Amino acid sequence: MPRGAKRVDPSSRMPPGEPLLATKLHIPPTRPNMVARPRLLERLEQGLSARLTLLSAPAGFGKTTLLSAWLAEFSSSAAWVSLDVGDNDPVHFLNYLIAALQTTEPEIGEAGRQVLRSPQPPSIESVLTMLINDLSVLVEDVVAVLDDYHVIDTPAVHDIIAFLLEHLPPPPGGVHLVIATRVDPPLPLASLRVRGHLSEIREADLRFTTEEAAAFLNQTMGLRLSAEDIAALEARTEGWVAGLQLAGLSLRGLVRDDVAGFIEAFAGSHRYIVDYLVEEVLSRQPEDVQSFLLQTSILDQMNGPLCDALTQRTDGQAMLEQLEKANLFLVPLDEQRRWYRYHHLLSDLMRQQLNTSEPGLVLELHRRASRWHEQNGDTDQSIQHALAAKDWMRAASLMDEVSYEAWLNGEIVKLQGWVKALPEAVSLIYPRLGIYYSWAAVVTGRYDESEKVLAQTQSAIEDNPVLQVDWLAVQVFLARARGQQARAIALAQQALDLPETGN
Repeated sequence: MPRGAKRVDPSSRMPPGEPLLATKLHIPPTRPNMVARPRLLERLEQGLSARLTLLSAPAGFGKTTLLSAWLAEFSSSAAWVSLDVGDNDPVHFLNYLIAALQTTEPEIGEAGRQVLRSPQPPSIESVLTMLINDLSVLVEDVVAVLDDYHVIDTPAVHDIIAFLLEHLPPPPGGVHLVIATRVDPPLPLASLRVRGHLSEIREADLRFTTEEAAAFLNQTMGLRLSAEDIAALEARTEGWVAGLQLAGLSLRGLVRDDVAGFIEAFAGSHRYIVDYLVEEVLSRQPEDVQSFLLQTSILDQMNGPLCDALTQRTDGQAMLEQLEKANLFLVPLDEQRRWYRYHHLLSDLMRQQLNTSEPGLVLELHRRASRWHEQNGDTDQSIQHALAAKDWMRAASLMDEVSYEAWLNGEIVKLQGWVKALPEAVSLIYPRLGIYYSWAAVVTGRYDESEKVLAQTQSAIEDNPVLQVDWLAVQVFLARARGQQARAIALAQQALDLPETGN
């Protein structure tokens, strides 16, 4: 039997005298030309064997759209409540939940709803007991969806859901709860998971694949993007549905020649991304969370102690765990949940916000990160942050310490990048860097550049026999590369004639 035939018009089930909005009980209609996601529909079907299906992901990952598409094909009864902050009152919440269930079976919970309206209503647990007793005689499963559950922050409402999950009758018959939320709810999820009562669909599952992104952009949004353009956008947005939609809106009207440039530049600084993330993500966070997000946005990856070093707080690990639980675009990088990174578009936005609001703080944050990485043995990251902080002397000193090891390891490109990032006046203070840069230039066939740098470092090594040997060695290789064999022999002899250094 089609699901629609089992559902009563919500407006006909409004209790007299109670201002319940029938629109909160309507299942959102499916969108035309919607992207088919059979892999997720199958996951939802399989989850019916559990008591709870949890869809937990940040804003804009298509949770509501997926559920409405599933229920449009679902063969059983479905109840729906679109929650808002007013539903934090437990009696108010129960009235809506019962009204939603009554759109599938009109008599479900009627006794409980009547006593809720009495002058001296019984305990919430008594009402729940009456509701569960009604559910236990159902002959067909009912799916009850609680959408936007993240707006619920009252423990009493969470207790209602926990009680239901503990006592719901097993299938067939009874109710299967579905919670769609941006934040993991404070329910006994670990216990439900261990007992096999929990099915989960999370951010990683909801990300669009390249094929789904192609269908969305070219069919749903009516664009004509190449496979290369689609793959680039999918990678840039990391499969975030809202990000793809915002990009698609921006692409409409662009001529073909402008598309590639737009995709390459598409970032968290784009006006649509900024508007969406500021409204749906950042502005909804407490001030201390916003501050933490902005200050740690300079990091490509982070852990608790590193965040503490930047924010000068002591709650870094707890805050990261809180952000992950809240689905704030935080991506774990290991199974132990120690290292994380932000979604690229959110990171782009937060860095832009930080540069606008506190430009002077950006350099100091990079200095703090550089010191922490040095203390924890990650010189490469320490150098990168020193360069970002424009702390040229610190960066050059760190490079000088590890340049020989980097050269031995064949990290020529890295060495070149380091030295190029320094002002010339600073690199000349550390002639070893210039010598290794010259080595790299010879190896990569840039002889004139190598010769120029060697000339710049010559005066700085006059009192250092060790560096003189290295400098002459580069000159020998450069002469040989140019076919100047006699010069190469003379330079090699000059190196042999230098006094012994014992090194």
